[in-house]
Amino acid sequence: MIAPKEYFKEKERLKDLDSYSILDTLSETDYDNLTAIASEICDTPISLISLIDTNRQWFKSSHGLNAVETPRDYAFCAHAINDINNTFIVEDARLDERFHDNPLVLGGPSVVFYAGVPLISEDGFPLGTLCVIDQKPKKLNAHQIQSLNALSQQVMNLLNLRKSKLLLEKTLVNLEEKNEELERFAIIAAHDLKSPLIGISGMAQLFSEIYGHQVDSKGQEMLSLIESSSNNLRILIDGLLDYSKSDSVLKERRSIINLDELKKEIFNLFNYEQNLTLNFNTSLNDIVVNKTVLEQILINLISNSIKYCDKDEVKIEIGINSLESHYEFYVNDNGPGIAKEYQEKIFKIFEVLTAEDKFGRAGNGIGLATVKKIVEKSGGIIKVESEIGKGSTFMFTIEKKLA
Repeated sequence: MIAPKEYFKEKERLKDLDSYSILDTLSETDYDNLTAIASEICDTPISLISLIDTNRQWFKSSHGLNAVETPRDYAFCAHAINDINNTFIVEDARLDERFHDNPLVLGGPSVVFYAGVPLISEDGFPLGTLCVIDQKPKKLNAHQIQSLNALSQQVMNLLNLRKSKLLLEKTLVNLEEKNEELERFAIIAAHDLKSPLIGISGMAQLFSEIYGHQVDSKGQEMLSLIESSSNNLRILIDGLLDYSKSDSVLKERRSIINLDELKKEIFNLFNYEQNLTLNFNTSLNDIVVNKTVLEQILINLISNSIKYCDKDEVKIEIGINSLESHYEFYVNDNGPGIAKEYQEKIFKIFEVLTAEDKFGRAGNGIGLATVKKIVEKSGGIIKVESEIGKGSTFMFTIEKKLA
C-alpha cells in the first residue's frame, strides 16, 4: 500500500475546509439524495461524500455504507484530491500497487472499484470527493463520468450555500451587537451632551435677563445666538437619539388600541396649538398594532404639518382604514405642499427642504427618516402626495401580523 501524499498547500486547504463548519455535523437529506443519485447513475452499491480532515476522511453522506469515517492513510479520496482537474478512477484496486493491500480492500467494505470527483471550493482547494464504490471491477462510460462531475458541483453548491448562510448569520449577530453598542453610545452621548447644552442655554438666558441692560445690541445678538444654537443642537441630539432607538421601539408587543382613546390622546398632545383643527376619519373602533410605533409616526407627521404650515389656520385630517393584510393611515394637511422633485428626498436622513419652520427653528432632516424606518420595519410603506399650494397627504401602512 502507498499512503496518499499530503496536498501541497495542506494548511491552507484545512483552513478552507474548517471555514465550512461541516465536519461532524448530522446527516442531511439534500446530501443523501445526491449520493443516492450518484449510485443509481453509476450502478454502484456505495456512494460517499467524503471530506479529508487532518488524520481521517469523514463522510457527510454514506449511501450503502455503515461508516462515519476511516483513517486518512487508507482513503482513496486522499489520493483523489491531489489531482483536482480529473476524476480519479481505480478500476480494480486489487491490481493497483497503491491499494492492493489496503485494509479497505482486504476487509470491509471490500473496495475494488473506485471513482471520485474532487470537491473544489471557491478558493480553489479540494475539500474531499463525491465518490462511487463497487466490490467488483468496473468501468464508467463518458456519460456516467460527466454526470458524476455534475453531481459534485451540486454538492459544492450545497456546501457554499451553507457557508454563506453561516457567514450571514455571523454578520447579523455582529450587526446586532454593534447596533446595541451604538444605541448605548447614543443614549450616553445624548445625556452627556444635553446636560451642558441646557446649562449653556440657561446661563445665556440668565445672563441676558440680569446683565442684558449692560450689554449693547451686538452683545444681545451674540447671547441670543448662543441660546438658539444650544437649543438647535439639543434638538438635533434628540432627533438622532430617536432615530437610533427606533429599532428598540419595534420590539414592543402589539396591543388593542381603541381609536376614540387614541384620538383623545392625540388631541391632548396638541391642545396647546392655537388655530388648529384636527379631525379623525375612520369607521373602525379598534386596531391591533404597536401603540408606541403608531403614536411616534402620527406625532411626527402632525408636528411637521403644524411647523411648516403657511396658513393662519392649520387643518389636519387623520384617516385610518383596514385592508386585508395591513392597516392604512393618512395624514392630510393644508400646508404649502412639497414639489414633486423633493417628495422622495424628504425621507432621507439629514435632507432639509427649508432653512427653518414658521417658528424660526431649523430642521435637522431626521424626523421623516425615522418615520420611514419605523414604517418599513413594521412591514409597511410610506409615501407622500402633494402639490405646491394645496397641502400634502402622507400615507403609510402597518402590517397586521408580522412573522
